[in-house]
Amino acid sequence: MQSEAEDGTQTGAMITLTDVARAAGVGESTASRVLRGHGSFSTKTRESVLTAARSLGYVPNRIAGTLASMGSKLVGVVIPSLSNIVFPDVLRGANTVLVGAGFQPVVAVTDYDPEREESVIESLLSWRPAGMMVAGLEHTERTGAMLRNARIRVAELLDTDGEGIDIVVGFSNRKAGRVSAQHLMSRGYRCIGYVGHDLSLDLRAAKRFAAFRAALGEAGLSIIGEEIIRAASSIEAGRDGLARLLERCPDLDAVYFSNDDMAIGGYFHCLAHGITIPDRLAIFGYNGLDVARSAPQPLSTILTPRVTVGEIGARLVCSDGPSAVVDIGFELIEGATT
Repeated sequence: MQSEAEDGTQTGAMITLTDVARAAGVGESTASRVLRGHGSFSTKTRESVLTAARSLGYVPNRIAGTLASMGSKLVGVVIPSLSNIVFPDVLRGANTVLVGAGFQPVVAVTDYDPEREESVIESLLSWRPAGMMVAGLEHTERTGAMLRNARIRVAELLDTDGEGIDIVVGFSNRKAGRVSAQHLMSRGYRCIGYVGHDLSLDLRAAKRFAAFRAALGEAGLSIIGEEIIRAASSIEAGRDGLARLLERCPDLDAVYFSNDDMAIGGYFHCLAHGITIPDRLAIFGYNGLDVARSAPQPLSTILTPRVTVGEIGARLVCSDGPSAVVDIGFELIEGATT
């Protein structure tokens, strides 16, 4: 049974134009004109309607009066990148389950841009999907409001360090960072550096690095030097980043990389310049990519169950169960580079 919230909106149902008009203190036709940008209205009225729409997480319904009554078979899947194999792996797992259950995934890519994520989620929600799957737990305030008020299943993937909206499936990035530091220290490394990509956008990598640094600090150690590439992760960025870091800090005995893409680039730099691994320099990554494990010296890294994350997230999105947090953990791969 639906109930009425303090602001007059109906709980248990998606926010409607009626809710926005009521919150703004105007009629539905006026609210509609403002949101469509057609007709005449005052600046004050426009500001009132737009403020109400933003605060309520209102998304226009593109299929009102047509397919809505049939029930949507679309599931939005929002990922940060297609160039990093991590996210296609998640998508592969989700696609298998969704298609098998009779749903059609609709994929959008954000390039790690929270404003872009907000835009694509608004667009996907306007088609009234049956569910949404998104990477990570951090979103803009408006994105969070839209997802919470969509009244559909929402699965947030690849991180459990934070509060979720509905369904959370993944693992602790903070724990992964801490375990990585403990592994390097257990092997006797003390002069440790870091090479990573843009931490202001990849918040999961930022959580790992913060926990890695904290674990070193608890043991009386610190990061000797770091090189942050203000771009997306790549093999080239990892190679160039390690080269610059070693120019400044030639006495490093180990380097922690933000992910395997970056670490493989560092590995190539060492091969090209006669830097023996791990005798002269140890290398540690994150994600457990196939290419990293198939290298002449398999990379020491954290293996993340990406396909399984997609599968479980999709299965829960298709269910009518309660909200849930599913931490499926990760595996430390000792490899041959530490």
